[in-house]
Amino acid sequence: MPPGGGGPMKDCEYSQISTHSSSPMESPHKKKKIAARRKWEVFPGRNKFFCNGRIMMARQTGVFYLTLILILVTSGLFFAFDCPYLAVNITPAIPVVGGILFFFVMGTLLRTSFSDPGVLPRATPDEAADLERQIDIANGTSSGGYRPPPRTKEVIINGQTVKLKYCFTCKIFRPPRASHCSLCDNCVERFDHHCPWVGNCVGKRNYRFFYMFILSLSFLTVFIFAFVIAHVILRSQQTGFLNALKDSPASVLEAVVCFFSVWSIVGLSGFHTYLISSNQTTNEDIKGSWSNKRGKENYNPYSYGNIFTNCCVALCGPISPSLIDRRGYIQPDTPQPAAPSNGITMYGATQSQSDMAAATPLLQSEPSLTSEELHMPGKPGLGTPCASLTLGQPTPPSSMPNLATEATLSDIMPLKDEHGGHQFLTPDEAPSPPRMLGTGSPLTHSRTMHMLGLASQDSLHEDSVRGLVKLSSV
Repeated sequence: MPPGGGGPMKDCEYSQISTHSSSPMESPHKKKKIAARRKWEVFPGRNKFFCNGRIMMARQTGVFYLTLILILVTSGLFFAFDCPYLAVNITPAIPVVGGILFFFVMGTLLRTSFSDPGVLPRATPDEAADLERQIDIANGTSSGGYRPPPRTKEVIINGQTVKLKYCFTCKIFRPPRASHCSLCDNCVERFDHHCPWVGNCVGKRNYRFFYMFILSLSFLTVFIFAFVIAHVILRSQQTGFLNALKDSPASVLEAVVCFFSVWSIVGLSGFHTYLISSNQTTNEDIKGSWSNKRGKENYNPYSYGNIFTNCCVALCGPISPSLIDRRGYIQPDTPQPAAPSNGITMYGATQSQSDMAAATPLLQSEPSLTSEELHMPGKPGLGTPCASLTLGQPTPPSSMPNLATEATLSDIMPLKDEHGGHQFLTPDEAPSPPRMLGTGSPLTHSRTMHMLGLASQDSLHEDSVRGLVKLSSV
């Protein structure tokens, strides 16, 4: 085609085809980095997480928002319509005390609702399998038994026998006083109850905040109800009762809400005060775990025998850390780098030398030889030292017993020259595969690693067999 002439070849663009495959040293740089996931993203329980796992709540939170609205609306109406009148006619300390109670109630409510109640982590598959083996061994059951083994353990706590139940969901034996919440689908340490009003379970890590919430809410409800009634009475003395109700309709709404709420809130606070003083949980009290009806020797092993000590332990003791580490990162399994599929074969080389050669850029584009191609008659196999053979020397086949294996190249060369036109090559004249390292390189002197091309190996083997056949015929 004339230069500059148009044609289909002019518009062709050639893209370079790289036969250079990735090596173990280059593969980590080419892999895309996978963003690490946090544990709360794959949490098995039925919980909701917010703020990157900092907030943990139950899935059913509708009643919690109702609690929040009732507190905010009632307190907001009180501060907006009652506190200005009360501060002027009675004392300015009323809005101050009301504000302190309000912020304390909101703080303890959010702390109870947004925290980990003491969820126990589930067993891993390996831990669950090991626990199943321990149960089978302890109960002496065989694999072919039709009856499942009992799933309980007994421990002694302060002289009282306590049974530990096995959780089929979490695959663990629950610690003492722990129970599985059916709504959150978690085993909770020192489980008290699931409270929909706070939108979370109440357990070991948030029980004190729950108690302080209901106790402070009782004070706030009584405080608002009492001063709303005082506000209405003072106004009724000036303008009459009906006119007082017309002038402050918000006070009427606050009084109605507080009247119907104060009984349940105050009653709940009194009940939990009794539980704290005796060091019990709601779950244990409902089930009657330490009731005298179960036996004369049945008693609460967790009680210190003193009301003051029980209250101090429940309200002032240290808070245990969270066991689920919901904001921690999931550690991915680091895959082992696979051996490269291409690279020239090195005879007599060790595994460390093979790894070193595979990482060498000069040796990565050579054809690979499988183990079946290496173990051929007359060819040394992989890992076989070749110190006793010089390059180009034929290897006598094992099927010719009358020929000594010490036959040298000089004994075979004359016969080969007489009967055929073949000629053996000396080590200096032997062709080397393309891109082979030079003879002066350090690799050629370590363990006499002779690297031959596949074509040169076949030709030398064919020549050696023909020469040995001629010798045997003579």
